[in-house]
Amino acid sequence: MEKVKQHLEMLRGMDLRPNFSELARIYGIDRRTVKKYWEGYRGKPKKRNKSSKLDKYFEKISMLMSIKGITIRAAYERLRDEEGGVVGTYSNFRKYVKRKGLRPEKKTKGHPRFETLPGIQAQVDWKENMRLHSKDGEEFVVNVFNYKLGYSRYCYFEYRQSKTQQDIFECLINAFKTTGGVPQEILFDNMKSVVDITESGRKINNKMKAFARDFGFKIKVCKPRHSYTKGKVESANKFLNWLLAYDYAFESEEELKDIIRRINRKVNTQISQATNVPPLLLFQKEKEYLSHLPRRHIVESYVDHSVKVKVQKDSLIYYKGNKYSVPIEYIGKTVNLKINENYLYVYYTTELIAVHEITDQKINYLSNHYMALMRKHIKDSSKLKEVCENNLNNLDKFLREGNV
Repeated sequence: MEKVKQHLEMLRGMDLRPNFSELARIYGIDRRTVKKYWEGYRGKPKKRNKSSKLDKYFEKISMLMSIKGITIRAAYERLRDEEGGVVGTYSNFRKYVKRKGLRPEKKTKGHPRFETLPGIQAQVDWKENMRLHSKDGEEFVVNVFNYKLGYSRYCYFEYRQSKTQQDIFECLINAFKTTGGVPQEILFDNMKSVVDITESGRKINNKMKAFARDFGFKIKVCKPRHSYTKGKVESANKFLNWLLAYDYAFESEEELKDIIRRINRKVNTQISQATNVPPLLLFQKEKEYLSHLPRRHIVESYVDHSVKVKVQKDSLIYYKGNKYSVPIEYIGKTVNLKINENYLYVYYTTELIAVHEITDQKINYLSNHYMALMRKHIKDSSKLKEVCENNLNNLDKFLREGNV
């Protein structure tokens, strides 16, 4: 078309009217097209301001992309969770975000890549100290244990409130059980729960050595400042950044754990860029090469059967979907739950702070806990006991009728 336009401009400069039919034969196009260009048509613009079905979500996408540390994929997964398939494919979503200038391009550094045979290696890391908030504004400091098999890229994520050596032991055991076995070696970062720093250098601590010996794997540690040596598990940590999109978007710790489980399933079923197949597919082969766990009494010796939970603002803790009360001075703190027969024992460190009979009722307040919680809301202390008893009776009736 450029030659046609040049020919027409030449005729215009000479103040001559073109023969549209003749030019159409010369350039092999329709005479009406030639006439259209003569009358001022400039062709289709290279960039068209075409509307997108994502335009109606622009404000929400913009808000998500403003979260520090969030990725385009994290914003996409959050939006798809809430809006379903109407948001389209990730490829189109990424183009939309970049076209709208909501995410600047980032330069990445290359690093060596290496592969391992099935069952040879797993890599372990923490996604640590992520600060997320519930819809009520309660802050959760989130640590996610990240275990990834080297050959298949199959991942296991687990939410934890702390990153102690006991947490490492229990998370590894849960990962072994989930994947059906133990790899020949596990690559760790230089985490304190694994490595002791001494005057003579780094040293695997004795408890971790004993754990590895009992479960039949070798311990490998990354060289200091060489995080790329565990690049497979580092790439999985990027998926955990999807959690940032759920800030102020969940009700409770249980819902937060469920979000992590959903992310875990997505990571294992989506196509890996490294292998071009979903990790779940290669895992079917890799699990055949994993070693068996040791005998049950060895496994149990490393497990703390108490359950750690955080006390909520309403002075309640969760246990198997139901809530039980503790004294108000423990709000915001982490307590341990131990179960004996049909009773729930709540400890803060070594101190027993509450005992409940385990029930099917959704909310279980002890009267003294409820009175302490309500004391600051009822000005007339003489009516405190009566009001609390009435409230608890009404709550019991409400729950029995199946309204909660």
